[in-house]
Amino acid sequence: MPWKECRPMDERLRFVARLLEGEKMAPMCREFGISRVTGYKIFERYKECGLDGLNDRSRRPYRQANKLPFQIERCILGLKREYPSWGAPKIRDKLIRQYCYPLTITDYRSRYLLACEGLTCTKSDFAVSVFERVFKEFGLPAAIRTDNGVPFASPHALFGLSKLSVWWLRLGIRIERIKPGHPQQNGRHERMHLTLKRETTKPAAFNFLQQQERFERFMAIYNNERPHQGLAGACPGDLYTPSARVYEPPLEPEYPFHDRTVRVTRCGRICIGKRKINLSQVFAGQILGLREVDDEIWLVSFLDYDLGYFDKNENRVEPANNPFAPEKV
Repeated sequence: MPWKECRPMDERLRFVARLLEGEKMAPMCREFGISRVTGYKIFERYKECGLDGLNDRSRRPYRQANKLPFQIERCILGLKREYPSWGAPKIRDKLIRQYCYPLTITDYRSRYLLACEGLTCTKSDFAVSVFERVFKEFGLPAAIRTDNGVPFASPHALFGLSKLSVWWLRLGIRIERIKPGHPQQNGRHERMHLTLKRETTKPAAFNFLQQQERFERFMAIYNNERPHQGLAGACPGDLYTPSARVYEPPLEPEYPFHDRTVRVTRCGRICIGKRKINLSQVFAGQILGLREVDDEIWLVSFLDYDLGYFDKNENRVEPANNPFAPEKV
C-alpha cells in the first residue's frame, strides 16, 4: 500500500474548516500535533488574508543584522575609488570625521520642510529630540510615513519597531511604512532630498556647524522663496498650516478589557512571578496589557495593537499579524 501524501496547505485548510464548523481550539491542536499558539496564528492568518494566508510563507530572512545603510556603502565605495591604497581602518576614520546624517521632516500636503538637522549618527535618542522640538513648534501629525531604515524602524525588533516609532504610537501618531525598495511611495520627500543634496552637499561643508548653516539657509529658501512646480508655482510656506493637535507628553496607557498590566523590563522582557518572557527592547519601560484568551494562552497588547501570544511553556511572545506591515501603505 503506497504512503499517503500529506501537504501542509491541505492540513491547514482542514484545520480551519473544522474550526469554522464550531470545533474547539484545544482538542483540534492536540489532534493535529501543533501548539495552541500555532493554532491561533494559523486561524488569525486565515481571518486576515483568507485562503492566501494558509500558504507557506517565505523563509527568507527579513533583515541582515550587520548590513550597512546604502548611503554608507556608497560613501565607502567612493572613498575606495578616490584612495585605492587606503585600507579599512583609514576609510573608517575618514567616515567618522566626515559623515553627516541629515534628519529631514516634511509636511506631505504642502511640502513644507519642518526640520533638516545634521546628526552624527542614526540613534533614536538624537532623533527623538529633533521630533520633540518639531512637535512642540508645529503640533502633532495624524500619521508619519517613513522608509524601513533606522531610526524609524529597527531590523532586530518585533514588527521592525524602534524606540522612536514606539514613542510615536504613544503620542497617537499612526505609522505608515513604504515597501522596501520602493522610494516612489514616499516620492515627495525623496524629491526634496535630491534638491537638498544637490544644493548643500556638493561639495560638503568643512565641519558640522558649517553644514548645518547650509541646511538652515536651504530651509529658508525652499520654504519661502523657491516656487514649487507641484504646487502650481506656489511656495510651501504659502500653503502650510500647523497641526491643531498640541504636543503633550503621553499619559500611561490603560487596559480596562485586559486581565492585568505589566511593565516591560530594561532588557525587553515581561516578568510574571519567576517567569521571564522575551519580547523586545524597544518596549523597555512600556506598560502592556495581558489577557487570557484560552486556557493558559495569553494575548499581549500595546495600546490598541495586539503584539502576540505566549503560553505556559514558551518563554517568548509568538508574534501576531504585523499591524505595521509596509503593504498596508
